[in-house]
Amino acid sequence: MKINYTIAIFFILWYHFAIGQSNPYQLVDLTKYIPHIRLDIRYATSNNFTHQVLYSKAAAYLKLPAAKALKEVQEELEQRGLGLLVYDGYRPFSVTEKMWEIVPDERYAANPAKGSGHNRGIAVDLTLCDLKTGKPLAMPTDFDDFTEKAHQAYPVQDSLVANNRKLLRDVMEKHGFVNLTTEWWHFYLKDGQEYPIMNIQFQKL
Repeated sequence: MKINYTIAIFFILWYHFAIGQSNPYQLVDLTKYIPHIRLDIRYATSNNFTHQVLYSKAAAYLKLPAAKALKEVQEELEQRGLGLLVYDGYRPFSVTEKMWEIVPDERYAANPAKGSGHNRGIAVDLTLCDLKTGKPLAMPTDFDDFTEKAHQAYPVQDSLVANNRKLLRDVMEKHGFVNLTTEWWHFYLKDGQEYPIMNIQFQKL
């Protein structure tokens, strides 16, 4: 029987694409999956609390369900002229171990004995930004500020800053994310424990 190789190759590629798009354990590159999203990956630089370069490239990945939910967030914010600026997504387990050595405090760093939502690809650190310029909106603190000022319940006197923090929390929670009470920038999917801890290095993604 004569085989049309062009058609065969097409169906093979289509099959792999379809399976990949439906696989909840697939890690998704956010800049390819979510139009207009912006990155400021601090751990790919020394501009972070460890003062070390922890990632081999400035990229952000999430598992497919988290990426889908984040895409919905971005789309809703765009109606306000806003967008998302991502600081971190998936994090290899080995990086979590390094962080714990520096800050062994579960309020601000994940205990390797439990693993992190970042290790599972279902947690994201982010803020709001102007859609056109990418300039971040005013928030109570900078990213990775390990003080009470970064807590969600910390009283903020500036109404603009308080409203920005509330908007971020409200829209993220609307689309299925849960906020970490000690970090206004950290959100994770509900029931994230079903996803395995991973230690895939960025150069392999």
